[in-house]
Amino acid sequence: MKNGKTYTYTDAGVSIDRGNRLVERIKPHVRSTERPGTLGNIGGFGGLFDIGSLGYSNPVLVSGTDGVGTKLKLAIEYNRHDTIGIDLVAMCVNDLLVQGAEPLFFLDYYACGSLDVDVAESVVKGIAEGCRIAGCALTGGETAEMPGMYQGADYDLAGFCVGIVEKENIIDGSTIVSGDVLIAMASSGFHSNGYSLIRKLLQDTETTIDSKLGDTGIIDLLMEPTRIYVKPVLEILKNIPVKGMAHITGGGLIENIPRVLPDTVMANIDCHTWQWPAIFQWLRDAGNIDDIEMYRTFNCGAGYVLIVAADEADNLIGGLNEQGEHAWLLGRIETRAADQPALVLSGV
Repeated sequence: MKNGKTYTYTDAGVSIDRGNRLVERIKPHVRSTERPGTLGNIGGFGGLFDIGSLGYSNPVLVSGTDGVGTKLKLAIEYNRHDTIGIDLVAMCVNDLLVQGAEPLFFLDYYACGSLDVDVAESVVKGIAEGCRIAGCALTGGETAEMPGMYQGADYDLAGFCVGIVEKENIIDGSTIVSGDVLIAMASSGFHSNGYSLIRKLLQDTETTIDSKLGDTGIIDLLMEPTRIYVKPVLEILKNIPVKGMAHITGGGLIENIPRVLPDTVMANIDCHTWQWPAIFQWLRDAGNIDDIEMYRTFNCGAGYVLIVAADEADNLIGGLNEQGEHAWLLGRIETRAADQPALVLSGV
């Protein structure tokens, strides 16, 4: 039955004007990510990218999508929106990198109940920063204002990335053999995994925004953005034949390294080769968490792993450290019997 009222989209809680203001404000951030191959401008119906201009002879496209998990809840609760976009990009581009792919372009999806233009711009600015670090273009995205789906200041993020690799240069782990070695690259913290457990411990231990670990706020350590490994690893791949790589995300070292191993071999990780960063030790102690549970949930300080022949280890470690990374010998590849697991932790 009609009630005689004239309705607008704004009456339903959706502001087209706010959306238009956001587009205008993020245009400079988007333009700052342009790279060879970028075509078109933001605001179209699709992002354009010319792979023919890149000089690949037998290109294979690699695609991936991800989010930032419940780390987003901390960003909202503590008003830390400026780096969560870097996390979003990192979770996607680091996954593409595992196959040896160079990230080309990125798109984001931002959904909320009521669009806060300042918050959304801060998030997109972080996404643009992540794209610049990774060397990929931010070619588009979607902002969805959906009253009733999200409450209060809540919003959600998803990212989508496409990369490229020469077909003959795809890295799939198939050439890994016993005697090869694993090289780790340091993480910047928890990255974007395990935050449901982290948030529960923050609540149960009554940790506040003023709580510190040494001279640094715990919230600052928890919100440290995910490290993007793209540029140093792509540089290494020009000269060193890397056989396999793993991005250490959900599932930690225990679950992610076996994903790239042939069935005939296993990884033997020497847990004495590095010391966990203090924030991981704090979490373990605060939650009385078993070490095995830590290794299967978090990266524990090792955010990315490369597998090479043993005689390439020194060159690889040296090359990464020269680029400002912290890399070390993590373990070795051994022959795997039928009844053995794909990964063992020595020294736990």
